[in-house]
Amino acid sequence: MTTAPGPGPYLTLAETEALAVAAHAGQTDKAGRPYAEHLRAVAEGVRARGGSTEQIAAGWLHDSVEDDALSEAGLAAAALPEPVKAMVLALTKRPGEEPEAYARRILATPGALLVKEADLAHNADPARLAVLDPATRDRLTAKYARMRALLGLCGPLRTDGNVT
Repeated sequence: MTTAPGPGPYLTLAETEALAVAAHAGQTDKAGRPYAEHLRAVAEGVRARGGSTEQIAAGWLHDSVEDDALSEAGLAAAALPEPVKAMVLALTKRPGEEPEAYARRILATPGALLVKEADLAHNADPARLAVLDPATRDRLTAKYARMRALLGLCGPLRTDGNVT
């Protein structure tokens, strides 16, 4: 994937970031924070875990189709490498989909697991969860722990997002 401005067949990371931020404009997370903050944290989490440029791009776009911020057709038409599109689609949970099927798709898609790991780490950040009501916090904590187990990301998360 091209990472610097100039001629090339694909969006740069900066252009991918701009696409993701624009696609999620006006959206907020469960705590009422701008959704772009979550996207940035996931992309940075992927980078910090040694992810490739394509995985970082997928980090920016990981929720775009699931949240109806970008259609599947829009993703298909975007100037992105096929591995980025495949990771985004793998990370898109379908309505009514069982967690086991979702986890299998992530595990079967090269690169997607690292992006999901960064996503789960940010979602489970105690500082983010602390602002939620107890019932929501407990429900989400259990949901994220179950998905980590299904993906083989064993061990409890430390507050810095690393596994102990």
